[in-house]
Amino acid sequence: MYDFSTWGPTLRYVVEVIGTLAFALSGILAGARNHMDIFGISVLGFLAAFGGGTLRDVLLDRRPFFWVAEVEMLWLVIGLCVLALVLLRLGRLHVGDKAIQWADALGLGLFVASGVQAALVAQLPVVVAVMMGVVTGVFGGVMRDIACNEMPTAFADHRPYAVCGILGGWAYILGDWLGWAGWLVALFSIASTTGSRLLALKFDWRLPDWRNG
Repeated sequence: MYDFSTWGPTLRYVVEVIGTLAFALSGILAGARNHMDIFGISVLGFLAAFGGGTLRDVLLDRRPFFWVAEVEMLWLVIGLCVLALVLLRLGRLHVGDKAIQWADALGLGLFVASGVQAALVAQLPVVVAVMMGVVTGVFGGVMRDIACNEMPTAFADHRPYAVCGILGGWAYILGDWLGWAGWLVALFSIASTTGSRLLALKFDWRLPDWRNG
């Protein structure tokens, strides 16, 4: 078990479980939208759920990986895959861009907070902690999109994505610096990341793209 002492084990566990399930759902829905078979859909769910957190653990040299230390997360994702596939088969789970985007935005916010917290526990500088939060939040979705043979949303959507993660990461640093309770710091960070991403989608806020000439 990892030492997330400033959060407490319950808060840390809840954040990682919900974030894992949210990203898994985004991968499952992306696989269904691309008409993959059962195995492909499940693989996308696992890539989205565990990709960012695994890369975080590699960069922080943490062993075992979070999903190995808490194997029940594997069972939860397997269960979600089975449930989602049944609902998709019955036509009771809608596959659309909005459903994927909402699940992705929630996972982004939760994993950014988790990544920042893990880096701070490792006593890394705050700017590195924010970058680690962005890596944790973004790269599961990057792996999902690459597996779908698509340009990753984080790189080409033009609506703020990784930028929202940076905002949420610094929100975490601010709340921690102000001495807030761990649960409030986490909530502030998650709300900043997920909220800004959903607002960007709703109002079609866009970052400037590169134009030649």
